[in-house]
Amino acid sequence: MASQPIVRFEQVEKRFGPLKVLKGITGQVNQGEVLAVIGSSGCGKSTLLRCLNRLEAIDRGQIVIDGMDLSRLDLSQRQLRQLRSNVGMVFQQFNLFPHLTVLDNLMLAPKKVLALSPTESRDRAYYYLEQVGLIEKAKAYPDQLSGGQKQRVAIARALCMQPKVMLFDEPTSALDPELVGEVLEVMQQLAENGMTMVVVTHEIQFAREVANRVMFLDQGYVVEAGPAREVLANPQSERLGLFLNRIRQGQANQPQLSVSFNSNP
Repeated sequence: MASQPIVRFEQVEKRFGPLKVLKGITGQVNQGEVLAVIGSSGCGKSTLLRCLNRLEAIDRGQIVIDGMDLSRLDLSQRQLRQLRSNVGMVFQQFNLFPHLTVLDNLMLAPKKVLALSPTESRDRAYYYLEQVGLIEKAKAYPDQLSGGQKQRVAIARALCMQPKVMLFDEPTSALDPELVGEVLEVMQQLAENGMTMVVVTHEIQFAREVANRVMFLDQGYVVEAGPAREVLANPQSERLGLFLNRIRQGQANQPQLSVSFNSNP
């Protein structure tokens, strides 16, 4: 692991009108690490992720990604495009263009943003479709895909920009339970290949087995953070213990995932 974090955020605060959503959030991610961010709905997880991609500007604190200070108010459009080339983001909804084929969805940003040739963009798109196991769907349209396939295409589309960091905002929350495993398998493979990732998730098994570190947010604060297995196996706060119990009870009533996670070394 690199000694210098590629993602660093310190005392980050964010308001929406009178509502303070993030209240002094601090953390970091080293190159090749996976940080899982967990917590109840409304605790600030997705807002933090949007701040890491400058989709939301913070009110106080500092965010630095790959040397770029996102807390600066004078970032140019060119700098923001550079940031979003280096930081891929996968949302809860797939956000694919319905009138474009899978292949054209993947080729669009490399051509428009990176100015790659059609041949380079096509080759890159096919490569990442193969990585997510969907090369046979290249000529299909989004409405011909299952939810899990759409999310895997969305991951491949983000990878086509060859980002240094990937952000995932609850990427399985919009999927039927039986489709969750195929998306988590792709994310696990990315982690094993050394992709730096920040993952907002309710999939506690994934967080425990794939993430290096976990951060538990509650009401805009970091309540606990540390090595994923240690924090999730032995929570130190009553709030995290209650949260994990509620998650386990909910998952006990759902079909078991057909994905098996390899342990971190």
